[in-house]
Amino acid sequence: MTDSTPRRVRVRAPELVGKGGWLNTGDRQYTLSDLRGRIVVLDFWTFCCINCLHVLDELRELEEKHADTVVVIGVHSPKFAHEAEHAAVVDAVERYGVEHPVLDDPELATWKQYAVRAWPTLVVIDPEGYVVAQHAGEGHVHAIERLVTELEAEHGAKGTLRRGDGPYVAPEPEPTTLRFPGKALVLPGGTFLVSDTTRHQLVELAADGETVVRRIGSGARGFADGTAQTAAFNEPQGLALLDGTAVVVADTVNHALRRLDLATGEVTTLAGTGRQWWQGSPTSGPAREIDLSSPWDVALFADRVWIAMAGVHQLWAYDPAGGTAQAFGSGGGTVAVTAGTTNEGLVDGPGPQAWFAQPSGLAATADRLWLADSETSALRWVDLDGTVRTAVGTGLFDFGHRDGPAGQALFQHPLGVTALPDGSVAVSDTYNHALRRYDPSTGQVTTLATDLREPSDAVLVDEDIVVVESARHRLTRLRLPQEAVRVESVAHRTRRAATEVAQRLQLDVIFQAPAGQKPDTRYGPSTRLLVSSTPPGLLLKGEGADTDLSRTLELEPGITEGVLHVSAMAASCDDGTDNPYPACHVHQQDWGVPVRLTEGGADRLPLVLAGMDDSAG
Repeated sequence: MTDSTPRRVRVRAPELVGKGGWLNTGDRQYTLSDLRGRIVVLDFWTFCCINCLHVLDELRELEEKHADTVVVIGVHSPKFAHEAEHAAVVDAVERYGVEHPVLDDPELATWKQYAVRAWPTLVVIDPEGYVVAQHAGEGHVHAIERLVTELEAEHGAKGTLRRGDGPYVAPEPEPTTLRFPGKALVLPGGTFLVSDTTRHQLVELAADGETVVRRIGSGARGFADGTAQTAAFNEPQGLALLDGTAVVVADTVNHALRRLDLATGEVTTLAGTGRQWWQGSPTSGPAREIDLSSPWDVALFADRVWIAMAGVHQLWAYDPAGGTAQAFGSGGGTVAVTAGTTNEGLVDGPGPQAWFAQPSGLAATADRLWLADSETSALRWVDLDGTVRTAVGTGLFDFGHRDGPAGQALFQHPLGVTALPDGSVAVSDTYNHALRRYDPSTGQVTTLATDLREPSDAVLVDEDIVVVESARHRLTRLRLPQEAVRVESVAHRTRRAATEVAQRLQLDVIFQAPAGQKPDTRYGPSTRLLVSSTPPGLLLKGEGADTDLSRTLELEPGITEGVLHVSAMAASCDDGTDNPYPACHVHQQDWGVPVRLTEGGADRLPLVLAGMDDSAG
């Protein structure tokens, strides 16, 4: 009799350790032996990362469908200094509706044990405690679901599968008026409209910023147009006033723009399909037919609604039918990319060539669109001609709290930006818990206020500025001070451990088309590899773009530490000789790999490109 059980390379799973302990378990501490008999999916994530947030949403269906066999464990592995604070992880778990146990690993101990290189990474452990699959990036849950089904059958037959309730224990809900609010808007009557993100609602507050006037949305996670009572949102964020009678809402996890009629409370959909945009999808067309990806903020600039499309590191714009701002209520309209390549980083220049990293806050003036580019901890702007420029910020891995000349100043993952009357801008410097100010006339950055808990937005009211203190669940009114508060300068780099490498390094991006697909070579090479570095002088050889997924790199021996930026793409199509029009797929992954040049360091750097089906061995 032939054994039909799939053969897999199995490695004993390292223990789960984290100095911060466990969340969502009712204070119980777990080891892998406690989970023996269950299929365990480890989700290595950090709460600043939009791709990690996408994976949280992808996992919901898997968790529900296989609730009695699968245990998802989030392993929180911080990038920013703020993300290593236990209280911030507790907040993030509630903010994003994480309904599985989370191990807080501020020192990246488990990350290192599993040789993880990128956020997010998913690892599957079988019921006997062996690692059977590892996937970097998002979009892999469909492959993991197939593997889970196989493991259920295999270990059910062997008697090694244990069914039952999982270790998740829901925390007690907190009775606050707002819960992790995201953005705010001053309405024509002087009231505030706030995106009550975690409760999936919009809340109108009286001019005191505290009294509830009305709530819009059912409060249940969903995607439905309708009345103020029946409409449904999914973690809404950005808000922009259109013509005084309506507001456009960035409905982030629904990947959509919604329209709120202020008079009636009616909610309709302006743009998006409810599906997430993927590489190869259309980037322009009728607004209701084009997929979007985690729109985080919106602003009316040059008669279009500009969109901070955090999920793909771009700016898009919604054009109303008729091409005028007054036509926003008439339905129709189009969407299109205005800036960004989908590569993650900080590159200025013409819009189509610029790189962003999770743009998350927008503010328009007559001649500039300011934006908070959160993952590069940068303040940037777009000119009327579409050129992208940077005021403050240097890249993905440098952040901190430092005032002074713009070239030396540092932010830490800002989410909001507010145009001030004198031409300067206030920055909601989220992970520094501060409100900062950049003055273009002097090129100086100062601190306006500190001790704000994760400020995510701010709006002007007369001579005051009202700050959305997201992690304090409230609006806080401040008088704009004449002089900045002095704070001690702090600079950080990403906490991820550096990989020790040799001066000559073989980079291999490993790609295998998923089961049932084959590389798409109909029009030439199906792959592309782009390599750069920080600092730019780190690479003596190997920088640039080519179609080969393997490349020899030579590093500058005089530069001992830096970051290799690797972006890889591969195309594959459904394999079937009887299908003349196969469905095709684009797989893309970006890595930032901190490296340290050492004698005896590794001479090969393997990176696995999203799309590889690790369930087959």
